[in-house]
Amino acid sequence: MTRELSAEDNALLRRHGLQVTAQRKAVLRAVAARPHGTTDEICQVVRGEMGAISRQAVYDALAAFTDRGLIRRIQPGGAPARYERRVGDNHHHVICRTCDRMMDVDCAVGYAPCLTAGDSSGYDIDEAEVIYWGRCPGCIEAAQRHEDQGSGHRTDPTKRGET
Repeated sequence: MTRELSAEDNALLRRHGLQVTAQRKAVLRAVAARPHGTTDEICQVVRGEMGAISRQAVYDALAAFTDRGLIRRIQPGGAPARYERRVGDNHHHVICRTCDRMMDVDCAVGYAPCLTAGDSSGYDIDEAEVIYWGRCPGCIEAAQRHEDQGSGHRTDPTKRGET
């Protein structure tokens, strides 16, 4: 980690009214290093960097960062919360149903909210959170290979015509 990035993190934390601590800086760096990471994954990264840190300290830092808009918390239905540093723009996410890989998907409209509610019920809607679900290219390819092997179909073009 360069001094410039560390100084930027220090300034960012101070600007948002947070005390600069080694733990908070490590959690912020871990979120940047592991986009869409779960709390467990972020905790592993932080422990790899600084050794011992309580799980509660990671939770507290993530909550403080989310409350102040430094990071974004994504809560896909039926899955653990994930965190990212990409904030302040209008983007969505796609998640693989097979391996849980999550990727950013830019909004097709380009401004928030990119969906219009049929009836806002009097709310001033400023954001729409969209999560697309499907299978990633790697899982599609793996399923196809498995299917080809199970049917006795040979995928190696050099083996065509052999019995």
